[in-house]
Amino acid sequence: MTNHRCAVLGSPIAHSLSPLIHNTAYRVLGLTGWRYDAFEVAEDGLGAFIAGCGPEWVGLSCTMPLKRALLDFGVVSERAALLRSANTFLFGTPDEPSRVENTDVDGVLDPLRTAGLESARTAVLVGAGATARSALAAFAALGVERVVVVARDAGRALASLGDVAGRLGLPLDVRGWGDPGVRSDVVVSVLPVALDADLAAALVANTGYVLDAQYGHGTSAFAGPAADRGVVLLDGLDMLVAQARVQLRLMTGHECPAEPLLDAVRRRDG
Repeated sequence: MTNHRCAVLGSPIAHSLSPLIHNTAYRVLGLTGWRYDAFEVAEDGLGAFIAGCGPEWVGLSCTMPLKRALLDFGVVSERAALLRSANTFLFGTPDEPSRVENTDVDGVLDPLRTAGLESARTAVLVGAGATARSALAAFAALGVERVVVVARDAGRALASLGDVAGRLGLPLDVRGWGDPGVRSDVVVSVLPVALDADLAAALVANTGYVLDAQYGHGTSAFAGPAADRGVVLLDGLDMLVAQARVQLRLMTGHECPAEPLLDAVRRRDG
């Protein structure tokens, strides 16, 4: 019998690995009566979906194009408000209102910390969308003092990142597409597709840690250069599992180890 329901919403959604992650976690944690599904929901349908959920509903994961729209529902956390992006909706109870959270920051920060990066001074950020704003918050938590942004359009990058960076106290150095020629402690690429091989090799040559957000598009362009130089490489699956583990804690109150979740998604993605 299902008495606790959760789901991921977005469009398109068929490719989502979130049901695999959350349902695997329920089995690992021995949570019977919990179910996690995926629903195709466009931005203009989000309110109706939430309103139609019954008392068995606990939480929702929201991916594109819903991360901005979700801010219009529930009590928005300080982090989600700052980043103008949310990915988690927690249904209210008779005693507490519904809440809106952002766990994408944890998706960037936790894998880096687990890999050994406790602090950093200079970071390179490739890309400038909503996930890039989450990366800025992760950089701030690591103590970064300078962020070099590599973007195709400097104006759009500043429009997306400038206000958030200012409020986080992070100076931005926005550079055009190509090798920024900067030595950094960490490189985070938030592009949803594979990076140009030459740029990836140049970035790896000047850092110790790389997190490449893309997955499902073959081997990361960072993989070969990182292996050759002994650079720590994390990928989009590490990010996906890390942010989901925080969602799981918010929704169920339980901590799930990362290893069985990573094993499940790497088997599916591979």
